Amino acid sequence: MPCQPHCPAPADATARGAYAYAELGAEPASDRAELAGEVALAIAYNGLSQAVMMTSPEDIEDFIRGFSLSAGLVESIDDIYDIRLNRFAEAVSAEVQISSRAFWALKQQRRRQAGTSGCGLCGVEALEQALPELRPLEPAPLPPAAHLLGLRQRIDQVQKLARRSGALHAALHVDGAGQVVLCREDIGRHNALDKLIGALKRQRRDCRDGFAVVTSRCSLELIHKAVRAGIATLVSLSAPTALTVEWARRHRLNLIHLPHHNAPRVYSPAPAPH
Repeated sequence: MPCQPHCPAPADATARGAYAYAELGAEPASDRAELAGEVALAIAYNGLSQAVMMTSPEDIEDFIRGFSLSAGLVESIDDIYDIRLNRFAEAVSAEVQISSRAFWALKQQRRRQAGTSGCGLCGVEALEQALPELRPLEPAPLPPAAHLLGLRQRIDQVQKLARRSGALHAALHVDGAGQVVLCREDIGRHNALDKLIGALKRQRRDCRDGFAVVTSRCSLELIHKAVRAGIATLVSLSAPTALTVEWARRHRLNLIHLPHHNAPRVYSPAPAPH
């Protein structure tokens, strides 16, 4: 089932992001090109402002669900009761209603952060956020190698927004049959994975079935998000860092790098010594 961007097409070319440009060269020329959209998104939980970030304007509700889960602001998709969006010219305001339990935990988290900000421990607090305690996953089998064949080409086919404008990362879900069933795109690599997580949870898909793919650099934050979401296998088109591999192994996340011209490389679980 191919992925479908959820973005209504505006009426005129300028609204779609088509901008005139002039080419520098011996022969003067001009044309129009479609550019990626970008908005400021402000998120409030039960009336309490939490975050402001830049994101692509598509699939914002999926992003909010995924961000809420992957940032540890809620424990379950069922803690999110309602999402209301107010759209402006260059911004979106999101009012998110969450359960009393989740809101109490969120306020406690903010209170702890505020309490340490002036006592010399803010660096420790920042380190705890960068290197959080995460529950390891249950081990899962690796996907068949056949499911990775031609994956880069299949990604190009379903990444519809990037084909038109460029400048977008993608996160995708390949199901247990090897089919790309979800694709989410964003200017931010973290945002793209959050959108995918939100879509997976909203559709009640099994995150242990198949695998997730990220087209961007595979940083430690993406490992955090995958583990919190319960994703069993993460495939990256870019080589992981050493720390990323260590954390994937520690938390039993299958981590696979898909090089351009070589066979897929399984970094986690660690290969058996020869």
